[in-house]
Amino acid sequence: MTMRLRRKAQAGWAALMCLVLAGCGMVNHGSIGGGLKDGSIPKPEYIPWILKAGAICPQIPPAIIAAQIEAESSWNPKAVSPANAKGLSQFIPDTWASYGVDGDGDGVADPFDPYDAIMSQGTYDCAIAKELLPDVSSGNVKGDIVAVTLAGYNAGPFRVTQFHGIPPYEETQDYVASILKSAAKYQGSLNSGGNVPSDGSTGARIVAAARSVLGMPYIWGGGGSEGPTGGGFDCSGLTQFAVFQGTGGKVEIPRTSQTQRGAGTSIPSTPEAMQPGDIIVINNDGDWGHVGLYIGNGQMIHAPRPGKTVEITDLDPYWLQFPWDVRRMA
Repeated sequence: MTMRLRRKAQAGWAALMCLVLAGCGMVNHGSIGGGLKDGSIPKPEYIPWILKAGAICPQIPPAIIAAQIEAESSWNPKAVSPANAKGLSQFIPDTWASYGVDGDGDGVADPFDPYDAIMSQGTYDCAIAKELLPDVSSGNVKGDIVAVTLAGYNAGPFRVTQFHGIPPYEETQDYVASILKSAAKYQGSLNSGGNVPSDGSTGARIVAAARSVLGMPYIWGGGGSEGPTGGGFDCSGLTQFAVFQGTGGKVEIPRTSQTQRGAGTSIPSTPEAMQPGDIIVINNDGDWGHVGLYIGNGQMIHAPRPGKTVEITDLDPYWLQFPWDVRRMA
């Protein structure tokens, strides 16, 4: 990027990140990190809590929290199941005793309090994800971390480990499928500077593939088109995997960040031009040695460095100081 273009891009990113991170004085939960679609939540007072629960860990975003509530209780905070599961998020007493939290700080952790239930749901989901992630990374548990976490919430994480993936129970399989399907209607977007897509576009599928391995370890030389190797991914292994899986195996990009810089179509490095699913090759070391996947809203998924895991990060301010090449692969 030229200095003139960089200043223009920085101004665009600054305006975009103001909306994403601070709201610039406005309250608009539908555009906070692409968290929730405007009008999708039946009770707007739940929105801040769903966003907060969806920020506990990267594997379980707000749209999954919302879709899970729909599957559990159809948004009924007083629901009680035949198995004595209670409240909006349907906790049985034993699980509530371990994972129930006082989400709203009123001094009582109550499964019938929707705010407590939502925060407890996020807490339990993330505990399951943390427990299962090593087995997913090693291949002992098959499936993406979001799907197996949801299966663990329904059937218990020990059943997921026992069956090396989603258990062969019709209820659990239907539960996972329904949540993954309905999450799209809750997924928010920003109309300025790129959307976090909830449709069936190629960009959406590329982003979904990358999200499926959030939390996996950085392994130098790790990963490729078919998935993790050595228990994880490096930066270019992650982008190669996401593009290959997101395009249904139709596009296999080169393996290194330097060669990925020459793949696909060049896109201006501005929020107005970039779309989710684009890859960002970054010259942070003098040799174009890093690459990430743009997901919209001024963020990318990347595998950063040894000792870290696949994560979502803001582009502003750190990554804006380096030259970029943005490439569109499909």
